[in-house]
Amino acid sequence: MKISNVTRLIVAVWVVGFTVGTITHTIDLVTGGLNVYAGFPMPVSWFWISLTVLDPLVVVLLILRSRAVVPIAVLVMAADVTVNWSVFFTVGGLSLFGVISQSAFGAIVFITSSHVWQRQRR
Repeated sequence: MKISNVTRLIVAVWVVGFTVGTITHTIDLVTGGLNVYAGFPMPVSWFWISLTVLDPLVVVLLILRSRAVVPIAVLVMAADVTVNWSVFFTVGGLSLFGVISQSAFGAIVFITSSHVWQRQRR
């Protein structure tokens, strides 16, 4: 199936967004080690560490045009937005700009997920 320019743009936005997440969490781990998020509840720390695997997995599946990417991407973003807003309001330590920009990216993923699902390989 030929990919439209709209689909290419959407997939490129997803790739950039999940790559930014990959780089952010990788830099955190490289500079701070496994205890980089020690000031946060342990489940939150482990979730953020897991994003160093989940975010690049989404990028690889996008490149391979696998349909499996859509539910994975939606779940990752739903969990990430939920965790980060919860931390923002209860624990603190996250920037408002970061939480809002991540939420905007999550909204893009949620809104365009049906389009990507229809155009990825079965």
